[in-house]
Amino acid sequence: MRIVVDAMGSDNYPGPDVAGAVMAAREWDIGIVLVGDEAAIKQELEKHNTHGLRIDVVHASQSIGMTDKPTESAKDKPDSSMHVGMRLVQTGEADAFATAGNTGAVLAIATLYTLKRIRGVKRPALTAIVPHLAGSVVAADIGANADCKPEFLAQFAIMAHLYVRRVMGIELPRVALLSNGEEEGKGNQLIKDTIPLMGKLTGINYIGNVEPKEALRGETDIVIHDGFTGNIFIKSVEAAASLVSGLLKEEITSGIVSSIGGLLTKPAFSRASKRVDPFEIGGAPLLGVDGVVIIGHGRSNDVAIKNAVRQAKLAVEGEIIAAIRDGIAEARS
Repeated sequence: MRIVVDAMGSDNYPGPDVAGAVMAAREWDIGIVLVGDEAAIKQELEKHNTHGLRIDVVHASQSIGMTDKPTESAKDKPDSSMHVGMRLVQTGEADAFATAGNTGAVLAIATLYTLKRIRGVKRPALTAIVPHLAGSVVAADIGANADCKPEFLAQFAIMAHLYVRRVMGIELPRVALLSNGEEEGKGNQLIKDTIPLMGKLTGINYIGNVEPKEALRGETDIVIHDGFTGNIFIKSVEAAASLVSGLLKEEITSGIVSSIGGLLTKPAFSRASKRVDPFEIGGAPLLGVDGVVIIGHGRSNDVAIKNAVRQAKLAVEGEIIAAIRDGIAEARS
């Protein structure tokens, strides 16, 4: 197995990207291809013990920043680390691509210039694996498609179902539509029009509508929505988590008694924080393109990059691309 890591992806590239890739190569004994500025990558590699590791470097003369406009950079920077990395997957020289870079650019390059969509897929879906105290929930779409049709959401459900089943090991994952109420009559017109299509999907464990609180309580394994709603959902979860964490730190340090109590409870807080830390997940797949693509957060540290590679490894082992290809073809027949 060879997994491409975009060495120019994270906010602080190439340090975390290279360090995380080295950690992944060592822990799982897989081949890693670091793509980006060759000189900068090799300078970072000199900081690590890479003896016996299968790490290659492929030069890319351009990089795409977080502030670059996705469609323009996808067109105007054909030798970017993203283009070069995904072309390696496209040609079969690598099995997967992992990046913590500009999400919009990844989407544009994957769908328009390199991998393209799997035959029959109407729209690819950006996903997020959202941790909570009962495990995690896969959310799709979280921003690729602000305006959706009911058939798009039905396909998101098929692809997410196959991902959770093949990669996360849940044999019959529960699939729900995100709405403003659990009752079938709730929701906007898109949700109401999607419900009949969901009921017709064979092999899908569709459980109806859920609100965000049910999704975060572990009452579903997959939550489906349009990209506009999904993006707000994800950002609200992140903002709420940050707010709660900040309030706890503020209160714990507000006085001597609170500080002592904080020291006593610090191990428990640390364990709880790790359980819901997105860096422990690393990244989530872009479903519907003809190759494994894992996208992490721009703030990713080395642990997050390592875990993004792990997500790519699991997706390759689960043969998710072939599964989606077959699943979409079956749904169309």
